[in-house]
Amino acid sequence: MDIIRIIIAILLPPLGVFLQVGLGGAFWLNILLTLLGYLPGVIHAVYIIARR
Repeated sequence: MDIIRIIIAILLPPLGVFLQVGLGGAFWLNILLTLLGYLPGVIHAVYIIARR
């Protein structure tokens, strides 16, 4: 299941984080990072998914 979440995180980072942690602080941080630049959002999303 984590492989699917990582693929989703690469395509749409906030969705990948949402599927992992829900509407927590990590989700809102990822939206901010994705708005500031796509790559920081992807890195953060993959980190959140791989950490758990």
